[in-house]
Amino acid sequence: MFKTILNANDGSEPAFRAFALALELAKQNQSALHMICVEELPNLADFIEEVKDAAALAERRFEVVRRRALDQAAAADVSVQIHVVVGHPVRDIVQFANDLKAELLVIGATGHSAFYERMIGSRADRIMQLASCPVMVVK
Repeated sequence: MFKTILNANDGSEPAFRAFALALELAKQNQSALHMICVEELPNLADFIEEVKDAAALAERRFEVVRRRALDQAAAADVSVQIHVVVGHPVRDIVQFANDLKAELLVIGATGHSAFYERMIGSRADRIMQLASCPVMVVK
């Protein structure tokens, strides 16, 4: 049913619950599975060094996420390609899904308070609004 599945993962437990479901779906459908991890850029970086530092931090920070995902994928006998990028999470996840021609985007929802959700919204909400493919949000 889905040829290409993308999981967006920030290393949180909801993100790994979403990854577990993406693994199951990929195995059932013999889908290509990709994971994207986005390290958010500091607001208004003054120097290119700040961007380079953020990229190095992303690689280190997401190494644990990468290892955990690869271990889970190996246990499920599913291949996964992991992509770590530096940028804006919502924009870059949606753009990557478009570029990849993902047929399903699986994301975790980290719970904020009802007040926060009403006043600010959530990244999951923004991704659902902007993505051109179906989005599955896992609690």
